[in-house]
Amino acid sequence: MREDGKIDYVEFPAGDLPATKAFYSQAFGWSFTDYGPEYAAMNEGLDGGFNADPAEQAKTRVPLVVLFAHDLEAMEARVTAAGGTITVPIFSFPGGRRFHFRDPSGNELAVFSEG
Repeated sequence: MREDGKIDYVEFPAGDLPATKAFYSQAFGWSFTDYGPEYAAMNEGLDGGFNADPAEQAKTRVPLVVLFAHDLEAMEARVTAAGGTITVPIFSFPGGRRFHFRDPSGNELAVFSEG
């Protein structure tokens, strides 16, 4: 349900829309609704947070979208097989483990697993 003040939508740039859609479909099973030749929408759920780690702030000033995986190693393999580039290998942090990747359009995201 949509509510005032809640994050409702995340939009990524896509230099090559067909390649970007193919990547997310292959790696994560996403489906899309096309709105003309230059826009595709996905409906995949959303939670969020803020990272105040000074080391992370020095690297980038853009939001980081984090996806979930039950099996982090299997998801890393799917991302790589779909054409993603791992930018930060799997690492542990309080509450879980994650890795970062770039999609075919250069957007950086992360994948998280509990424990």
